[in-house]
Amino acid sequence: MSGTERRLGLPDLGYGVGLRDVHFPYLLDTPQEEWGVDWFEIITENFLDDHGYAAHVLDRVVAHRPVVMHGVSLSIGSTDPLDTDYLGRLSTLAERVRPAWISDHLCWTGVNGVTSHDLLPMPLTRRSLAHVAGRVRAVQDYLGRPLVLENPSSYLEFQASELPEWEFLALLAEDTGCGLLLDVNNVFVSATNHGFDAVNYIENLPEDNIVQLHLAGPSDHGTYLLDTHDGPVPEQVWPLYALAQRRTGGVATLLEWDADIPPFPELVAELAKARDLRAGQPLPAEAGRRPGG
Repeated sequence: MSGTERRLGLPDLGYGVGLRDVHFPYLLDTPQEEWGVDWFEIITENFLDDHGYAAHVLDRVVAHRPVVMHGVSLSIGSTDPLDTDYLGRLSTLAERVRPAWISDHLCWTGVNGVTSHDLLPMPLTRRSLAHVAGRVRAVQDYLGRPLVLENPSSYLEFQASELPEWEFLALLAEDTGCGLLLDVNNVFVSATNHGFDAVNYIENLPEDNIVQLHLAGPSDHGTYLLDTHDGPVPEQVWPLYALAQRRTGGVATLLEWDADIPPFPELVAELAKARDLRAGQPLPAEAGRRPGG
């Protein structure tokens, strides 16, 4: 069975970064051969209904690199009805961008029409599993493609939860055929905050459904980690990333950096650590260190 077949027909895109507006001038002024990345991930909501400067940059990127759409508003776990207006706009953007896949998060973002603008954790029960599975199937039918769902970072848990998150995701993938975006940083953050074993989490996900990995840097607040995407990947995350790549046989890697964003070449240098690690090269001794860490 080929790697493509094992990944729901979705390819290993290589090594990518998020498309952020601070880098628009660089990407326009720099020959695409010198970008140093294989693909880009866009935050879907940043480009919905946009036909201005951002759309112009996106068109240039799409002309030269594969793109993945990564949303934050699907609210797949909400009890509100699915937002068909949002899905329609999502589909329209996908027709234009032709993304390799469309992803979002295992979460809910609001209720009764009120949006929290945050990725809120799910009660991990069998009842909520059935609820989410039905909504995933509906979204996949609407889009005509597998939906890819990311494990979120979390800071609290529901007492009513019956399943660990990795089992919830595994059962969801088995039931619906959806893809999984394994955010290794989020596993590290949630494992630290809740006291579970990050290695056990990764080892119990269905590797055949994992189509993408995320790397990022959180902030250490002493009693908890906050998923801020504002620094280099912590040294504790790299072994988890290596484990995920061994289990999957190699899938697309995306470096997230959303605050205190460095110049594009520095971003590419951080991403290169993932490429080197997968190739079996040791990381430099300073990899993953943060000020005060």
